[in-house]
Amino acid sequence: MSTFHLQIVTPDGGFFDGEAEKLIVRAIDGDVCILARHSPYVTALGTGEARVTIDGKRRRAACAGGMLAVTKDNVRLVATTFEWAEDIDADRAQRAKERAEQLIEKASHCKGLSHREAALLLECNQPDLIERIFHLAKEIKQKFYGNRIVMFAPLYLSNYCVNGCTYCPYHAKNKTIARKKLTQEEIRREVIALQDMGHKRLALEAGEHPSLNPIEYILESIKTIYSIQHKNGAIRRVNVNIAATTVENYRKLKEAGIGTYILFQETYHKENYETLHPTGPKSNYAYHTEAMDRAMEGGIDDVGIGVLFGLNTYRYDFVGLLMHTEHLEAKFGVGPHTISVPRICSADDIDAGDFPNAISDEIFSKIVAVIRIAVPYTGMIISTRESQESRKKVLELGISQISGGSRTSVGGYAETELPENNSAQFDISDTRTLDEVVNWLLELGYIPSFCTACYREGRTGDRFMSLVKSGQIANCCGPNALMTLKEYLEDYASEDTHRKGLELISKETERIPNPKIREIAIRNLKEISNGKRDFRL
Repeated sequence: MSTFHLQIVTPDGGFFDGEAEKLIVRAIDGDVCILARHSPYVTALGTGEARVTIDGKRRRAACAGGMLAVTKDNVRLVATTFEWAEDIDADRAQRAKERAEQLIEKASHCKGLSHREAALLLECNQPDLIERIFHLAKEIKQKFYGNRIVMFAPLYLSNYCVNGCTYCPYHAKNKTIARKKLTQEEIRREVIALQDMGHKRLALEAGEHPSLNPIEYILESIKTIYSIQHKNGAIRRVNVNIAATTVENYRKLKEAGIGTYILFQETYHKENYETLHPTGPKSNYAYHTEAMDRAMEGGIDDVGIGVLFGLNTYRYDFVGLLMHTEHLEAKFGVGPHTISVPRICSADDIDAGDFPNAISDEIFSKIVAVIRIAVPYTGMIISTRESQESRKKVLELGISQISGGSRTSVGGYAETELPENNSAQFDISDTRTLDEVVNWLLELGYIPSFCTACYREGRTGDRFMSLVKSGQIANCCGPNALMTLKEYLEDYASEDTHRKGLELISKETERIPNPKIREIAIRNLKEISNGKRDFRL
């Protein structure tokens, strides 16, 4: 029988490198069989048995997660776990399963897990244990966040940047991307366009450039955004995602009335971080990593952390996220308000295929589920980097905030950007309008929420976390979500979305646990129908 060259690689390094006659392996959509001269093929791997025929003898193995790539007479299998059947220690496997079951039981009490415990759960590959992890993640998500999904949109102010990040098209050496910076009048037009869509919450984004994007520009932009009242529209919460800065500047952001300060670590692996950030202020690993300490010292209550999965091995950065969370809780008494879970994707001069640590949908779902179990009180964010199908899967596993109708170009809401003027930071996978996303969420039984009440009522930082931990969030955030949804339906929704939204509001209002709060919510909902706006508990 003809042979092909087979490479099997695991996180520990090369596992097998030689000739094989046949490979049968579990992909995410079923078993695939590879023979010599197979057509080029790429797929994500599932969890199951692999069978490899070498010199006429078939060997069996346990295989879980990763990618399979087939080119002409070359097959590369990069697996999260790959172990020959004869090497599996039954006693060790049983002990590992029992330990995982103990951790699942511990996590079911909704007190979270340490980074070490969460890392052990992330290693689970048995289908029955993975299903239990997913089931528990869904239960915890429902207990603390219910079926509310907070809506937001990014607003890119400028893509001028002095950094040399190798994965971002904003890097200083990129001469093909269109460089733009919004004026205050342009910001005004963008915000009006966002308000006309129905958005109430923005995430400001800007490249790092000391002279073109100084802190004064960011502060002026925030002031402009909050000042705009268009028809029934208003931006009620501005979150900020800008480069690491000083305690003094964080105080200025706090005084400007920002919601959450967001900064992604990108990767916690110091050596890889320095390779990925060869030049510019961001190349300083310690200064970037300690930014959240300075932000909280500057008085910012709510901070949002994240990594860009695919820049480094996912296990390392998963643990790094949880250790960062533990550090903030130990030092400041409260962890991050949100954790974001973006994955590397292509953009202007960036090809995601150049990053070998990119993760499959299966691993991505497991990461989201275990984070939700490990930090049950923390919000989780997913952007339009992810497709509709991918977002649907992880919404039920732990995600509590999503963007909708997004543009990752500088501006792009008031006027559609022409291809030759591309200024986008990354390609969008979910290109639906906000109304289409809201309609979809309603069909799935979620409450699209435009609520900003906790921020505006001072329920931030440890005060917000106390509300979540006590379970009182159901009597506060639930009714507020329904009232902001009703505003959206009255002012911006299509006819079909309006109909579906009213049906959901009618059902959900009856589920408000506190009778007094329920009565207030019903009264306010009627007032919204009569033209009044901005009710909050």
